Amino acid sequence: MELLAAEPTCAVVELRQYTLHPGQRDTLVSLFEREFVDPLEAAGMTVMGQFHDLDRSDRFVWMRGFADMFRRAQGLAAFYSGPVWSAHREAANATMIDSDNVLLLRPASHGTGIVLKERRRAIRGNVHVSQSRVVATISALARPADRARIAYFESVVAPTLERNGAQLLGHYVTESSVNNFPRLPVREGEHVFIWFASFTDDAGYARFVERQRTSGAAQDQAAEWNRGLVAPPEVLRLAPTARSLIQS
Repeated sequence: MELLAAEPTCAVVELRQYTLHPGQRDTLVSLFEREFVDPLEAAGMTVMGQFHDLDRSDRFVWMRGFADMFRRAQGLAAFYSGPVWSAHREAANATMIDSDNVLLLRPASHGTGIVLKERRRAIRGNVHVSQSRVVATISALARPADRARIAYFESVVAPTLERNGAQLLGHYVTESSVNNFPRLPVREGEHVFIWFASFTDDAGYARFVERQRTSGAAQDQAAEWNRGLVAPPEVLRLAPTARSLIQS
């Protein structure tokens, strides 16, 4: 393993969900981990995590972070105008049906971003895959998350999630700044609140789900949380790839 010289946390994060042609996910993951991870970081961004979506066989999910919006524009311009993307973009794009499902996020409050500074990334060529699971729960809101909603999550919902077996990694809300790299679209005009948690394996996540289902407190909190949502929360059940920085 090698230590990643990353931001301790990232002030701006993209959650990117790619829909791929059938059977192409392994092709893209192999290309991404071999050719893109290190050059992306050399361009000034942090590749936080790469994942298989366990419930959608043709979905690749990844996260990248930036110190701020200015450095986001700088880093993206450097990479997408550089030689690595030029050499491999046709192969990457050939695997994809859609790459525009992108949420631009910021930590919901001070200290709620996913901590990265102690995490280590596997070197190129590593094929060991962790059995841990990362779960992202996306709440689509009718209006931007206010302090009351954020405080309710932090003081009421989060402790129950942890008691029931979730290891909370971080929680985020929509970054409202204008997309300053329009060459790559993001979902605009939406408001979300997202929390990320990890579990040791599928069995650990299943135990958590059952505890949430049978907990009166959790059910009451879910009913209160869902007030003001425009749709039921979306749950992404994710398996980290071999070189994902976020493994658990």
